[in-house]
Amino acid sequence: MGSPRLLVVEDDEELSAMVTETLVDEGYIVDRAHDGQCGLHLGLTRPYDVMVIDRLLPALDGLDLVARLRSRAVPARALMLTALGAVGDRIAGLDAGADDYLVKPFDLDELSARIRALCRRTSAPAGMVRIGDGHLDPVARDAVLPDGTRVALSAREFELLRVLAARPSVVHSRSQLRRRVFGEAAAASIVDTYVYYLRRKLGRPVVGTVHGLGYRMGRL
Repeated sequence: MGSPRLLVVEDDEELSAMVTETLVDEGYIVDRAHDGQCGLHLGLTRPYDVMVIDRLLPALDGLDLVARLRSRAVPARALMLTALGAVGDRIAGLDAGADDYLVKPFDLDELSARIRALCRRTSAPAGMVRIGDGHLDPVARDAVLPDGTRVALSAREFELLRVLAARPSVVHSRSQLRRRVFGEAAAASIVDTYVYYLRRKLGRPVVGTVHGLGYRMGRL
């Protein structure tokens, strides 16, 4: 397994450089962004194990950034940094989709320890496909919800969800999904039928509809 890849989104250049240097020295691969819009672009286009995101960012606020990444089913763990230490601020960060919250000023050793903990939570058995805080179990062919509940899927339901989850930010056309999951001989409507089956079992948000284009991964 390669080194964990991290994204640091922090507009304070000095702090960003210090955090990045520390994490690189510990063996991580680190990308940096200095505003929320750049962080959003990187978070949607590159796979990360952990994202370290400042609460107050230019262009796009840290809360909005995390919420948008979660709405696109980005599975990376998120550690939010902030000078806003009130309980309500911490709750807002966690409700937006952050996994942990660290108040400034912080000790770099504590930051490193929290990132190690998040990386351990990110690691998954071979073949497992994450969907937000849930995942697909290829052995049992189940969808495992964030609370641990298992939902049995048929072979085609599982494969359709696996294809969508493998590239969660991509919009897949119906014809692409039909070819990859069901074969050319299948009826044109079969993708819509199986999306209906998945939504009936796992809830409507599990597959997102992009009108006029097709489907993309949603959330469990």
